[in-house]
Amino acid sequence: MAIKKETKYIFVVGGVISGVGKGVTASSLGLILKNRGLNVTAIKIDPYINVDAGTMNPTEHGEVFVLSDGDETDQDMGNYERFMDLNLTRINYMTTGRVYKTVIEKERNLEYKGKCVEVVPHIPLEVIGRIKKAGEMAKADVVIVEVGGTIGEYQNILFLEAARMLKMESPKDVIFVMVSYLPTPGKIGEMKTKPTQYAVRTLNASGIQPDFLIARGESNLDEKRKEKLSIFCSMPCERVISAPDVDSIYDIPINFEKEKLSDKLCDILGVACKKPDAKLWNAWKNFAKYSHNGKEVVKIGVVGKYFDSGDYMLSDSYLSVIEAIKYSAYSQGRKPIISWLNSVDYEKHPEKLKELKKFDGIVVPGGFGSRGVEGNLKVVKFVRENKIPYFGLCYGMQMMVIEYARNVLGLKDAHTREVSPSSKHLVIDIMESQKEILKNNLYGGSMRLGNYDAVLRDGTIARNSYGKKEIVERHRHRYEVNPSFIGDLEQAGLVFSGRSPDGHLMEICELPKNKHPFFLGTQFHPEFLAHPLRPHPLFTAFIKACIPKKK
Repeated sequence: MAIKKETKYIFVVGGVISGVGKGVTASSLGLILKNRGLNVTAIKIDPYINVDAGTMNPTEHGEVFVLSDGDETDQDMGNYERFMDLNLTRINYMTTGRVYKTVIEKERNLEYKGKCVEVVPHIPLEVIGRIKKAGEMAKADVVIVEVGGTIGEYQNILFLEAARMLKMESPKDVIFVMVSYLPTPGKIGEMKTKPTQYAVRTLNASGIQPDFLIARGESNLDEKRKEKLSIFCSMPCERVISAPDVDSIYDIPINFEKEKLSDKLCDILGVACKKPDAKLWNAWKNFAKYSHNGKEVVKIGVVGKYFDSGDYMLSDSYLSVIEAIKYSAYSQGRKPIISWLNSVDYEKHPEKLKELKKFDGIVVPGGFGSRGVEGNLKVVKFVRENKIPYFGLCYGMQMMVIEYARNVLGLKDAHTREVSPSSKHLVIDIMESQKEILKNNLYGGSMRLGNYDAVLRDGTIARNSYGKKEIVERHRHRYEVNPSFIGDLEQAGLVFSGRSPDGHLMEICELPKNKHPFFLGTQFHPEFLAHPLRPHPLFTAFIKACIPKKK
């Protein structure tokens, strides 16, 4: 009888500051372990009361990443999928709100058989159950669990308690990796370990001792500080891993392997791992080189509405879009220079539109609400008339349709119901299935979400880019092109090159190449399926269209 292998669990936690890089660390750990022949899956725990990330403000929380089954999640889930080449589902994502909601529903259904339901142990047990289920569904050798937030915060205590309880249950199968920041104050000029020492002791107060310390900082960690952290944080010196700032996040797994981290992880987990997969690893290293060695550039302007966060520009709102541009640019031997352009500026200062001519291509990504709409419409009109390559994503496609209806079809008040419900020409309207939902204010998780099929029209840019007739893409939207206007729009020259299998929903629209080098929009979000070693075909077609303009 075959002996059942025990699933191993790696918990990744953060110390000192938020944004320290837990997500890319977890993703990198998954990649280097996958490269050693292990089956890996990943889980993100968000300490928010929100049931999912769909109702979170992108300028505060960053991009909402949609999984194939429609779950609206944190942007780190995108990093997991991209680094590890995975297809994750809702079992791989949890929030405080989701966990509590499930426990309360179970209590209401008498699933606890009359017991007093308490925060401890029932909340941690629900967390543990979800972690185990994710591992079972993926048949994983290793489950990597990123605990959101920073050590010392009240919000993630119950998740740390779950990790501690799982460690008690299976001491040899659970390890902890702390990603902590070591500042180098400018006036002092010396890297300081004390904040990390306190972070480790705070984690110790939760009954957890980290097995590895990923030491983030502006520069490499020297041996003296490694020894200091080893002594005061109670771990062998070789398990203190230097993680200096890098130009590209795709260098991180390579740096980890310079310190033989996958060997050390396999050793402490007690798993047999194969020799590194030379083909996969060489492909990854070659890809990482593109981010440094590109000699020729391609200039892309991203016209968005979620950049402003106080005095800072938050590009994380469009993280997957940015990465998708990079992957396709690298595949064409180009280094992308991406500029953030605020759509509100073009609303207030239309004379700035002429600056768009300095870009090789323009992208208008997804968004909601009325802010910056007229600015975006001005941008779309300018790039269409000046034949600048344009790629519209979801909201960006809706802007294309509205602009075309106004300025080519002659419907001057053409608009979307989301912004101007009283317009006579609602070329973008709400899906019938959504009307009752909105009437009852049921917004969370109520859009068209996740994977949907589409059929492509022969002889179009979309069909030629994909190289196949049927595709599956991920969606996140509530509004659609109004079927009442499709005939007139096509008569005026706009081509709907991708439709739902029943022909009712418009998924891609474009202008023929003899009218414009690249003027294409998608109702779905192709950026969610762009991977480092598998760039998305539409982004690649867009970048190719941008390159001749440079010549």
